[in-house]
Amino acid sequence: MKTKQTQIKIAYIGGGSRAWAHMLIRDLALCPHLSGELALYDIDRPAARGNVRTAEAIFGHPDAVTRFRTTVARTAREALRGADFVVMSIEPGPITMRYADLEMPARYGIVQPVGDSTGPGGLLRALRAIPVYADYAHQIMAVCPRAWVINYTNPMTLCTAALHAAEPKIKAFGCCHEVFGTQGRLAGLVERWFGVKRPDRREIRLDISGVNHFTFATAASWRGRDLFPRLARELSAPGAFRDRTAEARGRKRQGLWFRSDGLVAFDLFRRFGALGAAGDRHLAEFVPWYLQSEKELHRWGVVLTPYSWRVANMRQLRREKYKLPERLTPSGEEGVAQMLALLGIAPLDTNVNQPNRGQNPDLPLGAVTESYAQFRRNSVRPMRAGRLPAVLAGHMRRICDNQQAILKAAMTRDRDLAFQALLADPLVHLPTDQAWEMFGKMLRFAKPALPGWKV
Repeated sequence: MKTKQTQIKIAYIGGGSRAWAHMLIRDLALCPHLSGELALYDIDRPAARGNVRTAEAIFGHPDAVTRFRTTVARTAREALRGADFVVMSIEPGPITMRYADLEMPARYGIVQPVGDSTGPGGLLRALRAIPVYADYAHQIMAVCPRAWVINYTNPMTLCTAALHAAEPKIKAFGCCHEVFGTQGRLAGLVERWFGVKRPDRREIRLDISGVNHFTFATAASWRGRDLFPRLARELSAPGAFRDRTAEARGRKRQGLWFRSDGLVAFDLFRRFGALGAAGDRHLAEFVPWYLQSEKELHRWGVVLTPYSWRVANMRQLRREKYKLPERLTPSGEEGVAQMLALLGIAPLDTNVNQPNRGQNPDLPLGAVTESYAQFRRNSVRPMRAGRLPAVLAGHMRRICDNQQAILKAAMTRDRDLAFQALLADPLVHLPTDQAWEMFGKMLRFAKPALPGWKV
């Protein structure tokens, strides 16, 4: 019996993406319940046109079970017209702006493995992205106000917050796969602890609370078994926290920038009783303890992702032609599953970033936080998260307050407020005059992507 298909239109802002767009297209091709139109909009139109060719190849693959008509829109409004879903994944400013995010702070002794969510790099990236997101929010509400908006761009918290600040009635949420990695790591431990076949990561039930990339599991279970006591015993074994410098140096030589052992997440569990539920590269940036130097970072098995590699990788991606795989496999992302749930086809419970309506009891109301939510027909209902340990909750509230200051500074182009937020960041250990000097240099470099700012 042929599966009934629901016709939808998806507008993709940043449709020239070589990562998120390709994963979405592949997942759509494997979904028998949906078909319709995928409208790509990107300020880099050749990149979007390249993704049309990629989509044609993927939807023509023998494993594909559906097709979407894929087009390139001349304007964002053209892409948005009639959209049921809006997917957003953009690079705020050209990739060369990451020089100011990463290299300039490094000259002042501030190292950042990622620099896209917090720290000086995350702040400057937010100043570039927030006005862009506010403008898109206005366009969405003018053209397709009933559409659901799925954001993948970092800084996840502040981009999602900008959508809601600009248009409070917008139906927007942010998606991040970092929690999936934590579930996967725990699934590997379950396999060893219980002598079973490695379970699917979705069998690991977590209670999630915090802000994106500084997210914590306050509880974890598998088939009703509490995993935290076993994890505590695991981490109390001799050598559990041995120095990982040798591994980190090996990863640096091999260019394995994203590889780590979860040691930062485990150390946070050891110290606070809640498990870091994001990758070590992100978690380390929200506190001052792991990033005193590159050497200290290596002790935890983590390496810096260099600016030079980011630029070279982007250029390489632009040169490469898409190679159709022999088999189409799911990406592991949940964008299509979320669409199915919002259409009333298949319910879903998963982690999501949205304004706090009480689901995170330790954090300010209205601030964008991360927790689990129930995706049902035309609704995303947050699920109440567990309480964070008191000291961790206090630190998290300071992070939320600082993010709110950055949001306001970006919306009003307030340089002094942005600098106050920079000083309050845990990674900024500089005297105020040096911090001001660094900040001025960063702003001047990023001036082309900061219209209206006096820098």
